[in-house]
Amino acid sequence: MANKRGDNGPPVAGPSNPTSIRNVVFVGPSGSGKTTLVERLLAESSTIARQGSVQEGTTVCDHETAAVEQQRSVGMAVAPLWHGDTRINLIDTPGYADFVGELRAGLRAADAAVFVVSAAGGADATTRAIWHECARIGMPRGVLVSRIDQPRSDVAAAVESCRSAFGPGVVPLYLPRYDGDRPVGLHGLLTGGAHDYALGDTPATAARTGLSDAETEAASSELIEGIISGSEDDSLLENYLAGRHIPEETLLSALETAVARGGLHPVVPVSAETGIGVRELLDGIVRGFPTPREHVPPESTTPEGGDPRVLECDPDGPLAVEIVHTSVDPYVGRVSLARVFSGTLLPDRPVHVSGHAPKGRRRPEHDSEERVGHVHTPLGAGLREVPHCVAGDLCALTKLGAAETGDTISDPSTPLLIQPWDVPDPLLPMALTARSGTETDALSRGLNRLLAADPALRLDRSTETHQMVLWCMGEAHAEVILHRLRESGVTVETEPVRVAFRQAFAKRAAGHGRHVKQSGGHGQYAVCDIEVEPLPRGSGFEFVDRIVGGAIPKQFVGSVEKGVRAQLERGVQPECPLVDVRVTLVDGKTHSVDSSDAAFQAAGAAALRDAAERAGLLTLEPVDEVEIHLPDVHLGAVLGDLSARRGRVLGTEPEDAGWTVVRAHVPSTELTRYAVNVRSLSSGSASFTRDFAGYEPLPG
Repeated sequence: MANKRGDNGPPVAGPSNPTSIRNVVFVGPSGSGKTTLVERLLAESSTIARQGSVQEGTTVCDHETAAVEQQRSVGMAVAPLWHGDTRINLIDTPGYADFVGELRAGLRAADAAVFVVSAAGGADATTRAIWHECARIGMPRGVLVSRIDQPRSDVAAAVESCRSAFGPGVVPLYLPRYDGDRPVGLHGLLTGGAHDYALGDTPATAARTGLSDAETEAASSELIEGIISGSEDDSLLENYLAGRHIPEETLLSALETAVARGGLHPVVPVSAETGIGVRELLDGIVRGFPTPREHVPPESTTPEGGDPRVLECDPDGPLAVEIVHTSVDPYVGRVSLARVFSGTLLPDRPVHVSGHAPKGRRRPEHDSEERVGHVHTPLGAGLREVPHCVAGDLCALTKLGAAETGDTISDPSTPLLIQPWDVPDPLLPMALTARSGTETDALSRGLNRLLAADPALRLDRSTETHQMVLWCMGEAHAEVILHRLRESGVTVETEPVRVAFRQAFAKRAAGHGRHVKQSGGHGQYAVCDIEVEPLPRGSGFEFVDRIVGGAIPKQFVGSVEKGVRAQLERGVQPECPLVDVRVTLVDGKTHSVDSSDAAFQAAGAAALRDAAERAGLLTLEPVDEVEIHLPDVHLGAVLGDLSARRGRVLGTEPEDAGWTVVRAHVPSTELTRYAVNVRSLSSGSASFTRDFAGYEPLPG
């Protein structure tokens, strides 16, 4: 059962200086142990009294009902702790690819990323893609090798896997110590100290490391060389080459510089079950990871998009806060998780809320004035009130009516708009319908709440297929969305997604339209003759007037065109519009009394139907251009699958080492579940985009 949100005790003091804050996001594949590790860190720091269990559904971060039932994270969660005088905001993110939107939000909130890799598995393709994404945005990264106490674990092999996947900057900061096959402690390569956990989860200084001198000396040299190279400190290099002793504090300072610059990625082995490496990880985060002051905030502008500026992480600077996550709680309503990039957020103050839709999303932009109520520090689902939230820190705000994920909160006197982070396009459509007509409004309200919270969703209301289509990232994402809707009391069902077809004329033809009615008084009289001619795909509709001699008065020529257009939109077959045609009005007859606008509209529509019967119609299906990014090893399987889907490959070209980009035209009907299929074909590593390319004749 999900944890109940609410205030967990009296107000607590928060940090007042950004240098005493670390924001760290945990990234890694599903099952690598991220949530369990966060739980252990909270227990180790006495933030919680007892470590919870993923299997029992008692962890702080997996508080949502769907996460408890599925025993995996389905959303990002923040869990702060204190380690000495430093506040560490731990950000737990889902490892499953469907929840990449939650991962991107976690990356936005953090200043550094810890990649959690299982000692029994190593780095997978999805984790590798996220690593390169972090490198692109310049985020400092470290590596945590988890589950070192599990059967078949091999720390050395896991480190080599990471080095192969991430690059040569991956260097161990500690080496595990063993008693037989059982890990009992760590050896610090920078300090030379041995940490013994054999007697419990509190490390003691060990007299012997259990490792050979050659092994530790080689690993220590590799680490020091990596620190010097990553920090780009010439004086350190000179001292090292001269064989001079370099003080530990100097190396620790250089370590932080090297990590902040992205040139070094320290590795720490950890067991969340036994506690090995937990304290060392906390020490490493505090001493080796950058503070928020060293993280350049995203660019901001005015709400209108002008006057670009770069903010600084200054508690006395202009207020600039971004909503990085939104949830709707049944007890306290909307909860907005916020990152303060500049200034200090105070309770009970007026603020300006600026919102804009991510690229390709249909959401109205909004600017409004609101008042911040209480400011809280979140702990999973729990909230504790704090007197303020300074630049560099994370907080939770309740009952902000207009704020949505990605929105900016600023001072009303100087409103700002922070540039949004990239969110991938959702590519798995799901048609939703309320079980009864009386619940349609409830479904719309529920969807609007979800759209405000999750930028990785898109809603289309099709006027052609009369369906409400929600686009998700994948099956797991769709399942969670349905769970949230039903949990909020909305009775929702799914149905197959329909694709809108078109029709076109197969050849040139003539059409005759006659609309004559007489029922006493004024009647209706209109006759027209047209010629139709198919046009190239994508040309649309053209109407040509070739009436001579006044056979049809000018005021009724427009009526014929209006009737033809209406019939084209309706189609000869229901819900199948006619496209790409030139209609030429060549002749007609009129009556001085009975002719009217309505009569000629009806005659124009009848003439088009007559021409369609004579010419015959081609059914056209929508075709999308897809661009697939995938490892070379899966290229053959993906190309074969595209062929089976009636796809036409436009070309392939190499991307990064070992990766290929495939471009192809594929019928839209074949892409309904392609987000699931291509992931299955590529072991979860491939990604794709799709854009409408046009219509092509449906094979007979």
